[in-house]
Amino acid sequence: MDTATPAVTVALHDGASVIASSGQVDARRHGELLLPAVDRVLAEAGVKIDAVTGVVVGVGPGPYTGLRVGLVTAATFGSALAVPVHGICTLDGLAYAAGQDGLEGPFAVATDARRKEVYWAKYEDARTRTGDPAVDRPADIAEALAGLPVVGQGAVLYPEAFPDARGPEHVAAGALAALAAERLAAGQELLEPQPLYLRRPDAQVPKNYKVVTPK
Repeated sequence: MDTATPAVTVALHDGASVIASSGQVDARRHGELLLPAVDRVLAEAGVKIDAVTGVVVGVGPGPYTGLRVGLVTAATFGSALAVPVHGICTLDGLAYAAGQDGLEGPFAVATDARRKEVYWAKYEDARTRTGDPAVDRPADIAEALAGLPVVGQGAVLYPEAFPDARGPEHVAAGALAALAAERLAAGQELLEPQPLYLRRPDAQVPKNYKVVTPK
């Protein structure tokens, strides 16, 4: 599952292929849409929740509120089912999906970080990121990414900085699951299911906050 972007996306993978998936784009309703999507995917696959042997969750980077919905839900399922919970960088999932669609490297991935910024990373190919994810204003990285295709909503939102925008625009849980299955089969370790925020949350305690205590 992934809620690091405006897409609320869930998929069920059997170790070889995706057997059911769901994706809805709504940046304000992650909490409302995620659990019904899980139920829908399980029903489509014809399995019960206790058949799940592991959980993969997108760790971002992404905005604080949406990202934590997926991470908390994944942790809850992992605890309730006593199964491992693995993290995958959301940008890696987008890169992998772009590769499945036929895009060859090098290229970059950029998602909407709000505040007129993007979360981004460069890739040698669909499976190989060449540096850590970062958050920047599009104009500040346009020169560094000049001549590269850029995958994701960030490229669509800022065409003046990223003229060669490519799909997919949003991450799909099926791609995350397929990438995780591939890495696990190869004996690679996945990320801890911890959020990759890259910056402080939008909601903060006001400065000079006055605490009032009863007498």
